[in-house]
Amino acid sequence: MGGTTAFWYASRATGIVALLLLTAVLVLGILVNRQGRLPGLPRFAATSLHRNISLLAVAFIAVHVVTAVLDTFVSIPLLSSVIPFASGYERLWLGLGAISFDLMLAMIITSLVRGHLNRILWRAIHLLAYLCWPVAFAHSIGSSKDLQHGWLLDLGIACALLVVAAAGWRLASAARQLPRAARVTAVLAQHAPHANRQAQQRISR
Repeated sequence: MGGTTAFWYASRATGIVALLLLTAVLVLGILVNRQGRLPGLPRFAATSLHRNISLLAVAFIAVHVVTAVLDTFVSIPLLSSVIPFASGYERLWLGLGAISFDLMLAMIITSLVRGHLNRILWRAIHLLAYLCWPVAFAHSIGSSKDLQHGWLLDLGIACALLVVAAAGWRLASAARQLPRAARVTAVLAQHAPHANRQAQQRISR
């Protein structure tokens, strides 16, 4: 197997693994509740798991980019990995890949320096980074004919179904939760009978 062929296979393989990891990152991000916890996991474990998978995804994306550039079958400039639509080859699909990579980097970097950032700014960047997955998914399907048929297409569909299922669970969970104002009213209503009984006991004494 020649060097170019090896780079081609490495680029495809790392791209598929990166898509799986990005799917895991997005699903974990969707499932984490407002307190930063996953069902069945403490907060520190959920945060650590989410961060480590994100870093692993960035590592695979980096290898994916480097091997794609080194593959001499087509000419892909290195700058096109971070500058959208800078490549003459598959401009649209590679441009989407660059956008996804930039969003992923923004999410990782801002998470690492979260303590030094304004909370509103951090949250805005973090929410924007959720676009990383659909853009990466479009890049994967559009730029790789391997993902357009066979078991790899089934794998891509499975990733999409996981994301849809996680989003559906999160929306259903949010719908079951009372709004903050209603929660206050409900808590007061629960404590009211107890408070009334205590007041009556004091009066009877």
